[in-house]
Amino acid sequence: MKKLLNLQTKFFSQLIDLSAMKRLGILILVVALTFIMSLSVGDSFISPLKVISIMLGNGSSFDTLIVQEFRMPRIIVALFAGMGLAVSGAILQGIIRNPLASPDVIGISAGAGVAVVAFLAIFSDANYSLTVSMEWMPVAAFVGAAITALVVYTLSWTNGVTATRLVMIGVGIAAFMQAASTVLMLVGPIYQASKANVWITGSVNSATWQQVNIIIPVIACLFIITLLVTRHLNLQQFGNDVATSLGQRVQKTRLALLLLCTALVGSAVAFAGTIGFVGLMAPHIARRLVGSSFGSLIPVSACIGGILVVLADTIGRSLFGSLEVPAGVFTAAIGAPYFIYLLIKMQKR
Repeated sequence: MKKLLNLQTKFFSQLIDLSAMKRLGILILVVALTFIMSLSVGDSFISPLKVISIMLGNGSSFDTLIVQEFRMPRIIVALFAGMGLAVSGAILQGIIRNPLASPDVIGISAGAGVAVVAFLAIFSDANYSLTVSMEWMPVAAFVGAAITALVVYTLSWTNGVTATRLVMIGVGIAAFMQAASTVLMLVGPIYQASKANVWITGSVNSATWQQVNIIIPVIACLFIITLLVTRHLNLQQFGNDVATSLGQRVQKTRLALLLLCTALVGSAVAFAGTIGFVGLMAPHIARRLVGSSFGSLIPVSACIGGILVVLADTIGRSLFGSLEVPAGVFTAAIGAPYFIYLLIKMQKR
C-alpha cells in the first residue's frame, strides 16, 4: 500500500507518493555525485575533495581554471539539456500514450536541429563567430521545433489526433528534417558543415558560461510549468472519453502540452545538439522506479536524463584520450538497442 501525502494549495492539488519522494531524494544525491565526478575526470584528474573545495571558493589557480572554465560550463549544459529532453519525452509519452514516443522519434528534435543549422549558416562569419547574440539560438530552435510539432499535429488530425497516426506522421517528418539538415550543411561553407555535423550528433564541447546563463532559467521555468500541469498529463493517460468526462478539453490541452514539449526540446537542442534517445530512455527508467503518476515521474525523469547526458559527455571526453567523442554517440549506442527491445516487447503483448 502506497503512502500518499495530499499537498493542496490555492493554485493546485497534488497527491505525493512518499516512497517515490525518497527515491527522488536518492536520485538527487546521485546527480550531485555524478556532477562532482564529472568535474574530476578529464585529461588532468582532480580529486573530488579538491573539486568541492574549488566550488566553495578555495583551490589552486590552475585547478580552478580547469574546473570552472573548461569543465563546469559543459557539464551544467549537459545536465540541463538532459533534463529538458527527458521531461519532454515524458510529456510526449503521456500525450500519445505510447512508450515508443520521444521528441527525436517523431521529428521535433530534428526540426529544432534544422533551425539551429540554418541559424549557424546564416549568422556566422568567416571567422567562425556569430554575427548576432547567442540568446537568439534557443529562439530559433524553439521556432523550428514548434513548426515541426504543429505540422505533425496538423497532418495527424482526423476528427482528433490518434497516437498511432501521430507517431507514423512524426517518423516521416523526422526523416525529412534530417535530410533538410544535410542539404543545409552541403550548400553552406565547409567549415560550417563540419561544425554543424558535430553539433547534430549531440555535443556540449563548446559550451560557455553565456550558454549556462541562458539554459538554466529557461529549463527551470519550463520544468516548474510542467510540474504544475501534471494533473492534465495524468488525465491524458485515461483516454479521450474519460478525460472529457472529467472536464478536460482534450485536444486543446494536448496542443498546449505539445507546445510545452517543443519548448523543452528547443531549449535543450539549441546548446547540446540533437542528443538522441534520452527522451525515450529516461521516462521508461523513471516509470520503473516510481510508477506512471506524472507528479513523481517528471522530476525523476529529469534527474535520470541529466545523469545520462552528463555520463555520456564524461565518457566521450575522457575514455579515448585526446580524441573527443560527442555525447550523442553514446546515448544512441545505448538508446537504439533499447528502442528495439521495447518494440519487440510491445509486439509480444
